[in-house]
Amino acid sequence: MTYLKKLILLCVLITISVGIYNAYKPLPSGLDFSGSTHAAKNAKFLFDSTYLDARGERKIEQQIFDEVLAMIANAREFVLVDMFLFNNFQGELGETYRPLSSELTAALIAHKQQFPQVEMHVISDPLNSLYGGRPSPQFAELEAAGITVTLTNLSRLRDSNPLYSAWWRIFAQPFANSEGTTLPNPFTEGRVSLRSYLALLNFKANHRKVILADNKQTLNALVTSANPHDGSSAHSNVALRFSGAAAWDLLATEAAVLAFSDGPEIGYGKGRVSEPDVAEPALNEDTVRLQVVTERSVERALLAIIHQAEAGEQLDMAAFYLSDRQVIRALREASLRGAHVRVLLDANKDAFGREKNGVPNRPVAHELVQAGVDVRWCATNGEQCHSKWVYHENAEGQGTMLLGSTNFTRRNLHNLNLETSVVLSGALTAEPLAHGKQWFDNQWQNVEGKEFSLNYEVYANASLWYRLLYRVMEATGLSTF
Repeated sequence: MTYLKKLILLCVLITISVGIYNAYKPLPSGLDFSGSTHAAKNAKFLFDSTYLDARGERKIEQQIFDEVLAMIANAREFVLVDMFLFNNFQGELGETYRPLSSELTAALIAHKQQFPQVEMHVISDPLNSLYGGRPSPQFAELEAAGITVTLTNLSRLRDSNPLYSAWWRIFAQPFANSEGTTLPNPFTEGRVSLRSYLALLNFKANHRKVILADNKQTLNALVTSANPHDGSSAHSNVALRFSGAAAWDLLATEAAVLAFSDGPEIGYGKGRVSEPDVAEPALNEDTVRLQVVTERSVERALLAIIHQAEAGEQLDMAAFYLSDRQVIRALREASLRGAHVRVLLDANKDAFGREKNGVPNRPVAHELVQAGVDVRWCATNGEQCHSKWVYHENAEGQGTMLLGSTNFTRRNLHNLNLETSVVLSGALTAEPLAHGKQWFDNQWQNVEGKEFSLNYEVYANASLWYRLLYRVMEATGLSTF
Protein backbone atom coordinates (compact mmCIF):
# COMPACT_ATOMS: atom_id res chain seq x y z
CA MET A 1 0.00 0.00 0.00
CA THR A 2 1.40 3.37 -1.00
CA TYR A 3 2.00 6.16 1.48
CA LEU A 4 -0.84 8.22 -0.04
CA LYS A 5 -3.33 5.36 0.31
CA LYS A 6 -2.28 4.84 3.92
CA LEU A 7 -2.74 8.53 4.62
CA ILE A 8 -6.19 8.53 3.03
CA LEU A 9 -7.18 5.42 5.00
CA LEU A 10 -5.95 7.00 8.23
CA CYS A 11 -7.96 10.17 7.56
CA VAL A 12 -11.07 8.09 6.84
CA LEU A 13 -10.64 6.07 10.04
CA ILE A 14 -10.10 9.21 12.12
CA THR A 15 -13.19 10.85 10.60
CA ILE A 16 -15.32 7.77 11.28
CA SER A 17 -14.04 7.57 14.85
CA VAL A 18 -14.75 11.25 15.46
CA GLY A 19 -18.24 10.81 14.01
CA ILE A 20 -19.08 7.79 16.16
CA TYR A 21 -17.74 9.34 19.35
CA ASN A 22 -19.58 12.64 18.92
CA ALA A 23 -22.84 10.89 18.07
CA TYR A 24 -22.82 8.90 21.32
CA LYS A 25 -20.53 10.76 23.75
CA PRO A 26 -21.65 11.46 27.34
CA LEU A 27 -23.92 14.47 27.78
CA PRO A 28 -22.89 17.40 29.97
CA SER A 29 -24.11 17.10 33.55
CA GLY A 30 -27.70 18.20 34.14
CA LEU A 31 -29.12 17.41 30.69
CA ASP A 32 -31.81 14.81 29.91
CA PHE A 33 -33.55 15.98 33.08
CA SER A 34 -36.72 14.36 34.40
CA GLY A 35 -37.92 16.39 37.35
CA SER A 36 -40.00 15.22 40.26
CA THR A 37 -43.75 15.70 40.00
CA HIS A 38 -44.79 18.71 42.08
CA ALA A 39 -48.01 20.46 42.94
CA ALA A 40 -48.52 23.09 40.24
CA LYS A 41 -48.83 26.63 41.55
CA ASN A 42 -50.35 29.53 39.62
CA ALA A 43 -50.39 27.50 36.41
CA LYS A 44 -51.79 29.38 33.41
CA PHE A 45 -52.13 28.23 29.80
CA LEU A 46 -51.27 30.88 27.19
CA PHE A 47 -51.44 30.97 23.40
CA ASP A 48 -50.71 33.04 20.31
CA SER A 49 -53.08 32.44 17.41
CA THR A 50 -53.23 33.73 13.82
CA TYR A 51 -56.31 33.03 11.70
CA LEU A 52 -58.80 34.39 9.16
CA ASP A 53 -62.07 35.66 10.63
CA ALA A 54 -65.53 35.10 9.14
CA ARG A 55 -64.93 38.01 6.71
CA GLY A 56 -61.61 36.59 5.54
CA GLU A 57 -59.53 39.18 7.38
CA ARG A 58 -56.31 38.12 9.07
CA LYS A 59 -56.46 38.35 12.87
CA ILE A 60 -53.71 37.83 15.41
CA GLU A 61 -54.29 37.16 19.12
CA GLN A 62 -51.19 37.13 21.32
CA GLN A 63 -50.67 36.41 25.01
CA ILE A 64 -47.24 34.86 25.40
CA PHE A 65 -44.77 37.73 25.12
CA ASP A 66 -47.16 40.09 26.88
CA GLU A 67 -46.82 37.70 29.83
CA VAL A 68 -43.03 37.53 29.40
CA LEU A 69 -42.76 41.32 29.52
CA ALA A 70 -45.00 41.44 32.60
CA MET A 71 -42.80 38.87 34.36
CA ILE A 72 -39.72 41.00 33.70
CA ALA A 73 -41.49 44.15 34.91
CA ASN A 74 -42.38 42.50 38.24
CA ALA A 75 -38.88 41.14 38.97
CA ARG A 76 -36.81 42.71 41.73
CA GLU A 77 -34.05 40.12 42.21
CA PHE A 78 -33.68 37.80 39.23
CA VAL A 79 -34.44 37.33 35.52
CA LEU A 80 -33.20 34.52 33.26
CA VAL A 81 -34.12 34.26 29.59
CA ASP A 82 -33.11 31.24 27.46
CA MET A 83 -34.39 31.62 23.92
CA PHE A 84 -33.35 29.88 20.70
CA LEU A 85 -34.12 32.63 18.15
CA PHE A 86 -33.49 36.12 19.55
CA ASN A 87 -33.04 38.36 16.50
CA ASN A 88 -34.76 40.52 13.90
CA PHE A 89 -34.07 38.23 10.93
CA GLN A 90 -37.01 38.16 8.51
CA GLY A 91 -35.86 35.94 5.66
CA GLU A 92 -37.90 36.90 2.61
CA LEU A 93 -40.94 38.11 4.54
CA GLY A 94 -42.21 41.43 3.31
CA GLU A 95 -43.32 42.59 6.75
CA THR A 96 -43.01 41.75 10.41
CA TYR A 97 -46.07 41.63 12.62
CA ARG A 98 -44.29 42.51 15.84
CA PRO A 99 -40.63 43.44 16.58
CA LEU A 100 -40.31 40.94 19.42
CA SER A 101 -36.51 40.97 19.58
CA SER A 102 -36.34 44.72 20.14
CA GLU A 103 -39.29 44.64 22.57
CA LEU A 104 -37.58 42.04 24.74
CA THR A 105 -34.19 43.73 24.49
CA ALA A 106 -35.65 47.11 25.46
CA ALA A 107 -37.61 45.62 28.36
CA LEU A 108 -34.55 43.89 29.82
CA ILE A 109 -32.35 46.98 29.49
CA ALA A 110 -34.96 49.36 30.90
CA HIS A 111 -35.55 47.08 33.87
CA LYS A 112 -31.84 46.70 34.55
CA GLN A 113 -31.44 50.47 34.50
CA GLN A 114 -34.39 50.97 36.85
CA PHE A 115 -33.40 48.13 39.19
CA PRO A 116 -29.63 47.63 38.82
CA GLN A 117 -29.57 45.09 41.65
CA VAL A 118 -31.56 42.56 39.58
CA GLU A 119 -29.42 39.58 38.53
CA MET A 120 -30.01 39.06 34.81
CA HIS A 121 -28.91 36.25 32.50
CA VAL A 122 -29.61 35.76 28.81
CA ILE A 123 -28.79 32.38 27.27
CA SER A 124 -29.18 31.80 23.55
CA ASP A 125 -28.01 29.91 20.50
CA PRO A 126 -24.95 30.88 18.39
CA LEU A 127 -27.19 30.99 15.32
CA ASN A 128 -28.16 34.52 16.38
CA SER A 129 -24.60 35.65 15.68
CA LEU A 130 -24.26 33.37 12.64
CA TYR A 131 -21.82 31.29 14.69
CA GLY A 132 -19.46 34.22 15.10
CA GLY A 133 -19.87 35.55 11.58
CA ARG A 134 -22.17 38.47 12.40
CA PRO A 135 -22.27 40.12 15.84
CA SER A 136 -25.76 40.29 17.33
CA PRO A 137 -26.83 43.92 17.88
CA GLN A 138 -29.36 42.77 20.48
CA PHE A 139 -26.72 40.94 22.52
CA ALA A 140 -24.28 43.84 22.23
CA GLU A 141 -26.92 46.20 23.67
CA LEU A 142 -27.69 43.81 26.51
CA GLU A 143 -24.04 43.38 27.46
CA ALA A 144 -23.47 47.15 27.33
CA ALA A 145 -26.28 47.48 29.88
CA GLY A 146 -24.60 45.03 32.26
CA ILE A 147 -26.70 41.97 31.40
CA THR A 148 -24.73 38.75 30.95
CA VAL A 149 -25.20 36.98 27.62
CA THR A 150 -24.06 33.36 27.24
CA LEU A 151 -24.02 31.62 23.87
CA THR A 152 -24.45 27.89 24.28
CA ASN A 153 -21.37 25.76 23.63
CA LEU A 154 -22.92 23.49 21.01
CA SER A 155 -19.71 21.49 20.54
CA ARG A 156 -20.42 19.85 23.91
CA LEU A 157 -23.63 18.36 22.53
CA ARG A 158 -23.94 15.19 20.48
CA ASP A 159 -23.95 15.58 16.72
CA SER A 160 -27.36 15.25 15.05
CA ASN A 161 -25.82 15.20 11.55
CA PRO A 162 -22.79 12.95 12.11
CA LEU A 163 -22.13 12.25 8.43
CA TYR A 164 -21.27 15.93 8.05
CA SER A 165 -20.26 16.99 11.56
CA ALA A 166 -17.36 14.53 11.81
CA TRP A 167 -15.73 16.24 8.83
CA TRP A 168 -16.57 19.71 10.20
CA ARG A 169 -15.04 19.01 13.61
CA ILE A 170 -11.72 18.00 12.03
CA PHE A 171 -11.38 20.39 9.11
CA ALA A 172 -13.48 23.49 9.93
CA GLN A 173 -14.00 23.88 13.68
CA PRO A 174 -10.28 24.46 14.49
CA PHE A 175 -10.33 27.65 12.39
CA ALA A 176 -13.18 29.19 14.45
CA ASN A 177 -15.10 32.01 12.72
CA SER A 178 -15.04 35.75 12.14
CA GLU A 179 -16.93 38.37 10.20
CA GLY A 180 -16.67 37.91 6.45
CA THR A 181 -18.24 38.79 3.11
CA THR A 182 -17.80 35.58 1.14
CA LEU A 183 -21.47 34.57 0.90
CA PRO A 184 -24.89 36.22 1.29
CA ASN A 185 -26.40 36.05 4.78
CA PRO A 186 -28.97 33.21 4.59
CA PHE A 187 -31.36 34.93 7.04
CA THR A 188 -31.17 38.69 6.48
CA GLU A 189 -29.29 41.40 4.60
CA GLY A 190 -25.51 41.52 4.39
CA ARG A 191 -22.87 38.88 3.87
CA VAL A 192 -21.10 36.33 6.05
CA SER A 193 -18.14 33.99 5.91
CA LEU A 194 -18.11 30.49 4.44
CA ARG A 195 -17.43 29.23 7.97
CA SER A 196 -20.87 30.48 9.09
CA TYR A 197 -22.47 28.23 6.48
CA LEU A 198 -20.27 25.31 7.47
CA ALA A 199 -21.28 25.68 11.13
CA LEU A 200 -24.97 25.96 10.22
CA LEU A 201 -24.90 22.58 8.47
CA ASN A 202 -24.39 20.81 11.80
CA PHE A 203 -28.15 21.28 12.28
CA LYS A 204 -28.19 21.40 16.07
CA ALA A 205 -29.16 24.05 18.57
CA ASN A 206 -30.08 25.18 22.02
CA HIS A 207 -33.76 25.10 21.08
CA ARG A 208 -35.13 25.95 24.54
CA LYS A 209 -37.65 28.75 25.13
CA VAL A 210 -37.71 29.58 28.86
CA ILE A 211 -38.03 32.57 31.15
CA LEU A 212 -37.60 32.68 34.94
CA ALA A 213 -38.25 35.77 37.06
CA ASP A 214 -38.91 36.45 40.72
CA ASN A 215 -41.98 38.25 42.05
CA LYS A 216 -42.35 38.95 45.79
CA GLN A 217 -40.10 36.11 46.97
CA THR A 218 -41.65 33.69 44.47
CA LEU A 219 -39.84 32.26 41.45
CA ASN A 220 -42.10 32.33 38.39
CA ALA A 221 -41.44 30.42 35.19
CA LEU A 222 -42.73 30.25 31.65
CA VAL A 223 -42.04 27.46 29.13
CA THR A 224 -43.14 28.03 25.56
CA SER A 225 -42.78 27.16 21.88
CA ALA A 226 -42.45 30.87 20.94
CA ASN A 227 -39.26 32.78 20.11
CA PRO A 228 -38.47 36.52 20.44
CA HIS A 229 -37.84 36.53 16.71
CA ASP A 230 -39.35 39.17 14.46
CA GLY A 231 -39.80 36.79 11.53
CA SER A 232 -41.71 34.37 13.79
CA SER A 233 -43.89 36.98 15.46
CA ALA A 234 -47.13 35.91 13.73
CA HIS A 235 -46.64 32.19 14.41
CA SER A 236 -49.20 30.27 16.45
CA ASN A 237 -47.68 29.06 19.73
CA VAL A 238 -48.50 27.87 23.26
CA ALA A 239 -46.99 28.37 26.72
CA LEU A 240 -47.44 27.52 30.38
CA ARG A 241 -46.64 29.96 33.17
CA PHE A 242 -46.22 28.56 36.69
CA SER A 243 -44.43 28.89 40.01
CA GLY A 244 -43.53 26.61 42.92
CA ALA A 245 -41.01 23.80 43.19
CA ALA A 246 -41.17 23.01 39.47
CA ALA A 247 -39.82 26.50 38.73
CA TRP A 248 -36.76 25.70 40.85
CA ASP A 249 -36.29 22.47 38.89
CA LEU A 250 -36.35 24.57 35.74
CA LEU A 251 -33.73 26.91 37.19
CA ALA A 252 -31.44 23.92 37.83
CA THR A 253 -31.71 22.87 34.17
CA GLU A 254 -30.67 26.36 33.07
CA ALA A 255 -27.74 26.43 35.51
CA ALA A 256 -26.52 23.26 33.76
CA VAL A 257 -26.38 25.07 30.40
CA LEU A 258 -24.46 27.99 31.90
CA ALA A 259 -22.01 25.56 33.50
CA PHE A 260 -21.00 23.71 30.31
CA SER A 261 -21.01 26.94 28.26
CA ASP A 262 -18.56 28.74 30.59
CA GLY A 263 -21.29 31.14 31.69
CA PRO A 264 -21.56 32.81 35.11
CA GLU A 265 -22.85 30.97 38.14
CA ILE A 266 -26.39 31.83 39.21
CA GLY A 267 -26.43 33.64 42.55
CA TYR A 268 -30.19 33.89 43.01
CA GLY A 269 -31.63 31.65 45.71
CA LYS A 270 -28.35 30.81 47.41
CA GLY A 271 -27.92 31.31 51.14
CA ARG A 272 -31.60 31.71 51.92
CA VAL A 273 -34.68 29.59 52.43
CA SER A 274 -36.35 29.06 49.08
CA GLU A 275 -39.63 27.53 48.02
CA PRO A 276 -38.32 23.95 47.68
CA ASP A 277 -37.62 23.96 51.42
CA VAL A 278 -41.31 24.45 52.17
CA ALA A 279 -43.27 21.20 52.51
CA GLU A 280 -45.51 20.53 49.51
CA PRO A 281 -49.06 19.25 49.87
CA ALA A 282 -49.62 15.54 49.31
CA LEU A 283 -50.25 14.78 45.64
CA ASN A 284 -53.55 13.14 44.69
CA GLU A 285 -56.08 13.18 41.85
CA ASP A 286 -57.44 16.53 43.04
CA THR A 287 -53.98 18.14 42.80
CA VAL A 288 -52.84 19.79 39.58
CA ARG A 289 -49.39 18.27 39.09
CA LEU A 290 -46.42 19.56 37.11
CA GLN A 291 -43.13 18.06 35.92
CA VAL A 292 -40.20 19.63 34.05
CA VAL A 293 -38.56 17.45 31.38
CA THR A 294 -35.66 18.19 29.04
CA GLU A 295 -34.04 16.53 26.02
CA ARG A 296 -34.83 12.79 25.72
CA SER A 297 -36.89 12.83 28.91
CA VAL A 298 -39.45 14.72 26.81
CA GLU A 299 -39.78 11.72 24.52
CA ARG A 300 -40.24 9.36 27.46
CA ALA A 301 -42.98 11.58 28.87
CA LEU A 302 -44.62 11.97 25.46
CA LEU A 303 -44.67 8.23 24.76
CA ALA A 304 -46.05 7.54 28.24
CA ILE A 305 -48.96 9.91 27.56
CA ILE A 306 -49.74 8.32 24.19
CA HIS A 307 -49.46 4.78 25.54
CA GLN A 308 -52.02 5.59 28.25
CA ALA A 309 -54.74 6.36 25.70
CA GLU A 310 -57.23 3.49 25.76
CA ALA A 311 -60.34 2.68 23.72
CA GLY A 312 -62.86 5.50 23.81
CA GLU A 313 -60.43 8.03 25.30
CA GLN A 314 -59.36 11.29 23.66
CA LEU A 315 -55.79 11.97 22.49
CA ASP A 316 -54.96 15.25 20.75
CA MET A 317 -51.75 16.63 19.26
CA ALA A 318 -50.75 19.93 17.64
CA ALA A 319 -47.31 19.85 16.03
CA PHE A 320 -45.06 21.98 13.87
CA TYR A 321 -42.91 18.95 13.03
CA LEU A 322 -43.86 15.29 13.53
CA SER A 323 -41.30 12.78 12.28
CA ASP A 324 -40.00 10.64 15.17
CA ARG A 325 -40.69 6.99 14.36
CA GLN A 326 -41.46 5.92 17.93
CA VAL A 327 -44.01 8.70 18.34
CA ILE A 328 -45.68 7.92 15.00
CA ARG A 329 -45.85 4.23 15.87
CA ALA A 330 -47.36 5.04 19.26
CA LEU A 331 -50.04 7.26 17.68
CA ARG A 332 -50.97 4.56 15.19
CA GLU A 333 -51.18 1.95 17.95
CA ALA A 334 -53.36 4.23 20.08
CA SER A 335 -55.77 4.63 17.17
CA LEU A 336 -55.84 0.88 16.59
CA ARG A 337 -56.62 0.38 20.31
CA GLY A 338 -59.74 2.46 19.80
CA ALA A 339 -58.58 5.80 21.18
CA HIS A 340 -59.93 8.84 19.35
CA VAL A 341 -56.75 10.44 18.03
CA ARG A 342 -56.77 13.92 16.48
CA VAL A 343 -53.58 15.44 15.06
CA LEU A 344 -53.35 19.08 13.93
CA LEU A 345 -50.25 19.66 11.80
CA ASP A 346 -48.48 22.53 10.12
CA ALA A 347 -48.48 21.79 6.39
CA ASN A 348 -44.74 22.63 6.21
CA LYS A 349 -45.35 24.93 3.27
CA ASP A 350 -43.81 28.23 4.49
CA ALA A 351 -40.56 29.26 6.15
CA PHE A 352 -40.03 33.03 6.46
CA GLY A 353 -41.17 33.81 2.92
CA ARG A 354 -39.70 30.70 1.32
CA GLU A 355 -41.82 27.83 0.03
CA LYS A 356 -41.25 24.35 1.53
CA ASN A 357 -42.04 20.92 0.13
CA GLY A 358 -44.28 19.61 2.92
CA VAL A 359 -41.69 17.25 4.44
CA PRO A 360 -41.96 15.70 6.99
CA ASN A 361 -45.58 16.35 7.96
CA ARG A 362 -47.36 15.49 4.72
CA PRO A 363 -45.90 11.98 4.26
CA VAL A 364 -46.32 11.37 8.00
CA ALA A 365 -49.95 12.49 7.85
CA HIS A 366 -50.61 9.96 5.08
CA GLU A 367 -49.24 7.22 7.32
CA LEU A 368 -51.41 8.33 10.25
CA VAL A 369 -54.59 8.55 8.20
CA GLN A 370 -53.99 5.00 6.97
CA ALA A 371 -54.14 3.92 10.63
CA GLY A 372 -57.42 5.74 11.31
CA VAL A 373 -56.00 8.90 12.90
CA ASP A 374 -57.96 12.09 12.22
CA VAL A 375 -55.64 14.71 10.69
CA ARG A 376 -56.25 18.37 9.91
CA TRP A 377 -53.88 21.08 8.69
CA CYS A 378 -53.33 24.48 10.23
CA ALA A 379 -54.72 27.16 7.90
CA THR A 380 -51.57 29.27 7.70
CA ASN A 381 -50.97 32.30 5.49
CA GLY A 382 -47.21 32.79 5.54
CA GLU A 383 -46.83 32.16 9.27
CA GLN A 384 -46.30 28.75 10.88
CA CYS A 385 -48.35 26.59 13.23
CA HIS A 386 -45.44 26.32 15.67
CA SER A 387 -46.93 24.58 18.73
CA LYS A 388 -45.61 21.35 20.21
CA TRP A 389 -48.57 20.18 22.31
CA VAL A 390 -50.20 16.90 23.38
CA TYR A 391 -53.31 16.29 25.48
CA HIS A 392 -54.91 13.10 26.80
CA GLU A 393 -58.07 12.72 28.86
CA ASN A 394 -58.95 9.39 30.42
CA ALA A 395 -62.21 7.76 31.45
CA GLU A 396 -61.65 8.71 35.11
CA GLY A 397 -61.86 12.44 34.43
CA GLN A 398 -58.11 13.08 34.53
CA GLY A 399 -56.17 14.97 31.87
CA THR A 400 -52.49 15.27 30.95
CA MET A 401 -50.96 18.01 28.79
CA LEU A 402 -47.40 18.32 27.46
CA LEU A 403 -46.04 21.46 25.83
CA GLY A 404 -42.78 23.32 25.31
CA SER A 405 -39.96 23.82 22.83
CA THR A 406 -39.68 20.22 21.69
CA ASN A 407 -40.65 19.31 18.14
CA PHE A 408 -41.63 15.67 17.78
CA THR A 409 -38.55 14.70 15.75
CA ARG A 410 -35.41 12.64 16.22
CA ARG A 411 -33.26 15.76 16.50
CA ASN A 412 -35.42 17.27 19.22
CA LEU A 413 -36.24 14.13 21.18
CA HIS A 414 -33.00 12.11 21.14
CA ASN A 415 -30.55 14.12 23.28
CA LEU A 416 -29.22 16.10 20.30
CA ASN A 417 -30.76 19.56 20.71
CA LEU A 418 -31.31 21.26 24.05
CA GLU A 419 -35.06 21.21 24.73
CA THR A 420 -37.45 22.00 27.59
CA SER A 421 -41.07 20.93 28.00
CA VAL A 422 -43.49 20.54 30.90
CA VAL A 423 -46.10 17.90 31.74
CA LEU A 424 -49.26 19.10 33.51
CA SER A 425 -51.85 16.67 34.85
CA GLY A 426 -54.97 16.82 36.98
CA ALA A 427 -58.76 16.93 36.84
CA LEU A 428 -60.24 17.88 33.47
CA THR A 429 -61.87 20.87 35.14
CA ALA A 430 -58.51 22.32 36.27
CA GLU A 431 -58.23 25.73 34.62
CA PRO A 432 -54.98 25.32 32.62
CA LEU A 433 -56.01 21.90 31.32
CA ALA A 434 -59.51 23.08 30.42
CA HIS A 435 -58.09 26.14 28.65
CA GLY A 436 -55.58 24.01 26.74
CA LYS A 437 -58.31 21.66 25.55
CA GLN A 438 -60.57 24.56 24.59
CA TRP A 439 -57.73 26.13 22.58
CA PHE A 440 -57.29 22.91 20.59
CA ASP A 441 -61.03 22.37 20.08
CA ASN A 442 -61.37 25.91 18.74
CA GLN A 443 -58.56 25.26 16.25
CA TRP A 444 -59.99 21.92 15.19
CA GLN A 445 -63.62 23.01 14.84
CA ASN A 446 -63.10 26.50 13.33
CA VAL A 447 -65.42 28.07 15.92
CA GLU A 448 -67.38 31.25 15.17
CA GLY A 449 -66.57 31.04 11.48
CA LYS A 450 -62.86 31.57 12.10
CA GLU A 451 -60.52 29.61 9.82
CA PHE A 452 -57.92 27.93 12.00
CA SER A 453 -57.66 24.57 10.21
CA LEU A 454 -58.30 22.77 6.92
CA ASN A 455 -59.43 19.29 5.91
CA TYR A 456 -56.73 16.65 5.40
CA GLU A 457 -57.47 16.44 1.67
CA VAL A 458 -56.23 20.01 1.07
CA TYR A 459 -52.56 19.04 1.49
CA ALA A 460 -52.78 15.24 1.29
CA ASN A 461 -49.67 13.70 -0.27
CA ALA A 462 -49.25 9.96 -0.75
CA SER A 463 -46.10 10.29 -2.87
CA LEU A 464 -43.67 7.41 -2.39
CA TRP A 465 -40.78 9.77 -3.18
CA TYR A 466 -41.65 12.11 -0.33
CA ARG A 467 -42.10 9.20 2.06
CA LEU A 468 -38.65 7.88 1.17
CA LEU A 469 -37.13 11.36 1.36
CA TYR A 470 -38.58 11.95 4.82
CA ARG A 471 -37.40 8.57 6.14
CA VAL A 472 -33.82 9.11 4.89
CA MET A 473 -33.67 12.66 6.27
CA GLU A 474 -35.04 11.64 9.66
CA ALA A 475 -32.70 8.65 9.99
CA THR A 476 -29.48 10.38 8.92
CA GLY A 477 -29.91 13.89 10.33
CA LEU A 478 -29.43 15.40 6.86
CA SER A 479 -32.37 17.73 7.38
CA THR A 480 -33.46 20.93 9.10
CA PHE A 481 -36.19 19.19 11.14
